[in-house]
Amino acid sequence: MATTSPTEPTLERRLIKQTVIWLLLLGAILFGSAGTLDWPEAWVLLVGSGALGLASALIIARQDPQLMRERMRGPIQSQQKPWDKALLVVVFVLCIAMFIVAGLDAVRYRISNMPLWLEVLGAAGIALGIYMFHVVMRTNSYASAVVRIQTERGHQVISTGPYAFVRHPMYSGAILYFLGIALLLGSWYAVGIAVALIALFGLRAVWEEQTLIDELPGYAAYAERVRYRLIPGIW
Repeated sequence: MATTSPTEPTLERRLIKQTVIWLLLLGAILFGSAGTLDWPEAWVLLVGSGALGLASALIIARQDPQLMRERMRGPIQSQQKPWDKALLVVVFVLCIAMFIVAGLDAVRYRISNMPLWLEVLGAAGIALGIYMFHVVMRTNSYASAVVRIQTERGHQVISTGPYAFVRHPMYSGAILYFLGIALLLGSWYAVGIAVALIALFGLRAVWEEQTLIDELPGYAAYAERVRYRLIPGIW
């Protein structure tokens, strides 16, 4: 992991700006589909995930600015695997669809009837998912948002921390995060979309591993030592 260094003012400002823009767009999608601002669960999602996500990003930016710059390069990059570009487009479309469906289902037409305890469980899942993302980035300085070997940064196999238990702990956190969003927003239809998203990340894990085995020295031996991809004892 990179050594600790002061946060670059421009990097910090970019993080805050991107977070604010994303929250405004997400709010427009959620409240637009719901047809009202009177949706407490959506406010919890926006304020809670926004605050936790930004706090995590600012901490990582201070401790490992190279990683944060890498993650802020965007979901489509020239060195990225072509299949990953197509997969991330599908993931992005499904994410937007999940928010729209949740607003239509849980608020505008009130089709689903989600128990309060499940909504609370969903909020906890979001927080735990963000925490897992943070731990992964603290552990793995090469945790890029895209599938590519970062030869310019001396990409190496990481086997400590959560990587000692599963090979893709970032995706493990995504399971909690996406299910948590759907449950918090109170839509069973959104839960269905979240399950589809999780399946796509499972597929991405399999394809990503083939790239790592072929192009990253030492990964094949690591994959033999750590048996599970996402969930210890299961898969």
